[in-house]
Amino acid sequence: MKSCQPPVANPRKPTYRPPAGACDAHCHVFGPADRFPYAPGRSYTPPDAGKDRLAALHAHLGLSRAVIVHPNCHGTDMAVTLDAIASSGGRWKGVAVVDGGITDKELERLDRGGICGIRFNFVAHLGGTPDLDVFDALLERIQPLGWHVVLHLDAQDVPEHAARIDRIKVPFIIDHMGRVQAKNGLHQKPFETLLELMRNPNAWVKVCGPERCSSSGPPFRDAIPFAQRLIELAPDRVLWGTDFPHPNIAGAMPDDGDLVDLFAEAVTDDGLRRRILVDNPQRLYRFTA
Repeated sequence: MKSCQPPVANPRKPTYRPPAGACDAHCHVFGPADRFPYAPGRSYTPPDAGKDRLAALHAHLGLSRAVIVHPNCHGTDMAVTLDAIASSGGRWKGVAVVDGGITDKELERLDRGGICGIRFNFVAHLGGTPDLDVFDALLERIQPLGWHVVLHLDAQDVPEHAARIDRIKVPFIIDHMGRVQAKNGLHQKPFETLLELMRNPNAWVKVCGPERCSSSGPPFRDAIPFAQRLIELAPDRVLWGTDFPHPNIAGAMPDDGDLVDLFAEAVTDDGLRRRILVDNPQRLYRFTA
């Protein structure tokens, strides 16, 4: 079981000031482990990064809303994510990790707790392709709740699973621009397949995780053309997030202040910035504060 490096302790204050209501649509809460233990069968152990640290980071960056994506290291025990959401006064929502044994009553409890979607990991280091029968069954079950599904894929998984993804009946979100590798260019098959998927009106994408796509290192500018192409194609179905506290980063740990400014460098129009940071997440997540 590997240990993750900690996030940057004192991130830079970004030059760009996000608009009121700006949302970090992809972040995590880890522990603290003495209150919210990590799952015994986890593939990695992160340093604690609890809800108070996340709130302080968002205040520093100028972000007022967030979507907490439940992390694999906490398994299917949703307590840490539900606790964080409950502390936010309606400013935070969440995405759950569940298994096929979850009851309808539990899904309804999660819904009342601010959960609005489920996530499936396809990436190899988190266990690879899930049980696809369970995947299909859960997508049917969340439809009446008005939830969406978040898909975390490696680049090579995008073409492999594209046909199945394109048939999904609920809104689906591709994490981290499909983890495409910038060094392979805009015409690589995984990215071209992702662009085709984005023509589906149910398709959304998060233009975050540039450190997972970049081959040039900080500040990860080689990821910008990929974000810009996705935004050009589907500006009303694009989200942005920090991915704090950046689990499983093998190279340079990103500075979250730099990530905010990288977004502003990629998106230069203030109206489009507002659409991605405020309007799109409000439409999908239906924040109450």
